[in-house]
Amino acid sequence: MENNKRSKLQSSFELLLTLSFGLAILLPVVVIAFIQISNANTSLSSAESQQSASTIASLASIVGSEGPPAKIVTQINIPPGVQNIYVGNTTNGIGNLITFVIVSAAGPSYITEYTPVSVSGYLGEITSPGTYLVNISAVAICPSNPNRNCVYITAVT
Repeated sequence: MENNKRSKLQSSFELLLTLSFGLAILLPVVVIAFIQISNANTSLSSAESQQSASTIASLASIVGSEGPPAKIVTQINIPPGVQNIYVGNTTNGIGNLITFVIVSAAGPSYITEYTPVSVSGYLGEITSPGTYLVNISAVAICPSNPNRNCVYITAVT
């Protein structure tokens, strides 16, 4: 009887030991998989932000070259992770940049697109993921600096 108990105990211990080794090997694989998924999501957000910034910049260039009162409404996609969108410069004054700020585990990253025309505006309210309409207008009197003309960019609400 005691041999039977010892045999069962040894079998249980071997099973527990085998499962422990399996979990010890599996745990780093799971952690690495989660890290890779996080990196892939950040890369996808960066690519989608780059595409949206490029669309806005190219349309701003076209509208700016036509001059006032030219305007266009376009549709852009905002991916998850976008914290802010700056038009012109980081204070939304007149400048030549469209900048998407993306938050990731590594910290904020900046996706920037240059426009040859002066741009200004505000897109800070559209940071939730989704599809939005954006108004791009050439104006003779820029709202952020009345002494200059610019391409003014705002969200359609």
